[in-house]
Amino acid sequence: MVFAGACSFGILSTFVKLAYREGYSAAEISLSQAFMGLIVLGLLQFLFSREKGFKGGLPVLFTGVTIGLTTFFYYVSVVYIPASLSIVLLMQCTWMGILLDWVLFKKQPGWVQGFVTLLILAGTIMASGIITNPALEISLKGVLYALASAFCYAGFIVANSRTGQQMATLKKSTIIMLGSTLSIFIVNAHQLVVSNHFDAGILKWALFLSLFGTIIPPVLFAKGIPKVGAGISAIVMTAELPVAVICSHIVLQEPVGWVQWVGVFVMLLAIGLLQFLRRNFEKGKSE
Repeated sequence: MVFAGACSFGILSTFVKLAYREGYSAAEISLSQAFMGLIVLGLLQFLFSREKGFKGGLPVLFTGVTIGLTTFFYYVSVVYIPASLSIVLLMQCTWMGILLDWVLFKKQPGWVQGFVTLLILAGTIMASGIITNPALEISLKGVLYALASAFCYAGFIVANSRTGQQMATLKKSTIIMLGSTLSIFIVNAHQLVVSNHFDAGILKWALFLSLFGTIIPPVLFAKGIPKVGAGISAIVMTAELPVAVICSHIVLQEPVGWVQWVGVFVMLLAIGLLQFLRRNFEKGKSE
């Protein structure tokens, strides 16, 4: 579930760039995406969930704030720096999530997490294209936005693994999207209140991006992250990178060299290795 949610999240940057070409801003895109997701999830919860209302949902609401800021900061970063670099910096949530889990909850990472994290980081550098294009001009503003997105993403992973564990998935996902929508609006209120781009044209982007960015991933994350923990989830969610590289290559026709493809393979290999070692460890423990 965590892997599938990360793959869904991975296609977003490609289509956000297409939306930028039509004149929409990061604030408009991220808010419309979050709000559409909130409407859909809220309706599903009302129709199918046995748990009504938002009792005990305040911690989950703040979890939604972290994913809302993750989305907004990430979308802003791709305005200033290449999408490949943005996704590499976003993947720093790998070690940030493990570090937060260690600092806040004293959950010391094992050697498997450490080794796989190093392997994944090596793969991200190769897949980013930095090695084949060392003269690439980098915007400090874009880098800072991407790192802020990574930190918020790590916070979301940790918070989501600790909050609302007994809450129904639809209810938890709806509250997360409420927090996400509120955070994006509050941060960008000064720009959004005077925007004239909330028209029929943005509806298609809101529907598409909300489906793959705010409906499918939160439901899968809400169900899957508590079962595997923040540390493992932080590593598995790096699947977003190879998906983003492949999607940008197919849709945007961005060139991807052999070094980048090797990096994608290294990341997928690392994720598979993590799951293999984890299964063997749990099997040996049960025996």
